Amino acid sequence: MDYFIRPLTQEDEAFLWQMLYEAAHLIEEGNLTVQDAINNPDLAKYVKDWGGKDDSGFVAILESSNQPVGAAWLRLLIGENKGYDYVDDQTPELAIAILSQYRNKGIGTQLLTHLLTNAKTSYPSISLSTRATNPAVGLYKRFGWEVIANSETTNRVGGVSLKMKIDF
Repeated sequence: MDYFIRPLTQEDEAFLWQMLYEAAHLIEEGNLTVQDAINNPDLAKYVKDWGGKDDSGFVAILESSNQPVGAAWLRLLIGENKGYDYVDDQTPELAIAILSQYRNKGIGTQLLTHLLTNAKTSYPSISLSTRATNPAVGLYKRFGWEVIANSETTNRVGGVSLKMKIDF
């Protein structure tokens, strides 16, 4: 499977909604749709009006079909717009997702590699929030993210979520 990675643009917003749906595990919660992510203000802030000055990220595209299969993006959510992973006003929050049939093929690793290389020039750190049971926790730790002490919270489906941070 050959794919390439390119920076996200405003034209990618529709795909980011699909990726937000995947990242928020709405697919596992049954009968929920991408529209449910759009309608959830706590989730929508990660994508709505994508393409502002503090938005950055990358998308993985299949070479054979030009189909996007995954994305990793950063958004600086501050003030009244703080997200799940808020740390401080200088630390953007990471969202990442890969379509299920393309997971465990190295795409997430490549997306994070591109994103971190780019982010090091703009930010002191990056935060993320993830379910404690997410297999990607190992990936995040390999890249240098660490669980923030006492950050465990009960998430919207009753499980445990962790807040993680990587410092540059």
